[in-house]
Amino acid sequence: MASEPRLLDRPHLPSSPPPLDWLTLADAFELACLVRCTPPPTVAAHEPQPPYRGVVEFNRKDAALRMRQLLIRLDVPVEHEVVSGGLRRRYELHRLHVPPAHRTGYAALREAGWRRGRRELLRPTPGASASRAAGRSRLAAAAWRSALLAGGRHVRRHILGIRLADRELAAVLIRSASLLDVRALLQPGAGCLVVSVADGPDRLRIMERAALGPARLLTGGMIGG
Repeated sequence: MASEPRLLDRPHLPSSPPPLDWLTLADAFELACLVRCTPPPTVAAHEPQPPYRGVVEFNRKDAALRMRQLLIRLDVPVEHEVVSGGLRRRYELHRLHVPPAHRTGYAALREAGWRRGRRELLRPTPGASASRAAGRSRLAAAAWRSALLAGGRHVRRHILGIRLADRELAAVLIRSASLLDVRALLQPGAGCLVVSVADGPDRLRIMERAALGPARLLTGGMIGG
């Protein structure tokens, strides 16, 4: 199943983005994972479909607040709009807007975060340094945090599952679970993929590692392109 086009279709990006330190990379990677968990924002049939947008929609407040926090930490301006609807069953839709003047920089940062984070997680790194091992664990936790916040929950008595439409993100979650010493399974769902971990110690470990930690205080080493 091919990945669906995402919210900011890739514009022309710099060929060699500047290197990111580990903490900045983790934020940019988590930002990219959050966006990959979401469908494109709703656009009326008569409206043009711009190839390059700066709008992300969430139906969960905590996911929107986390993305806003990440954008602020990455020095990307953002506006947060809340739209309510429904009759008997009320709902809130949270829209995050990146101003047009900042969308190219946002797209470049998000693309670099995804590409480098995915590469760090999926490529073999025998004999990795302590700083790289810690950085990869941070990326793995960021991937699961974004999925738990913005992915479709598929909870059963014996599993904690996440429904996804993005095959690449599903592969990242499987590898991330392994780096966190948890076994994850990938199964086809109804029009989606389901990544799941067993209830019990595996679920508890994923939840603990994906929990938000204290504010960042330290700087990490630089990562080359």
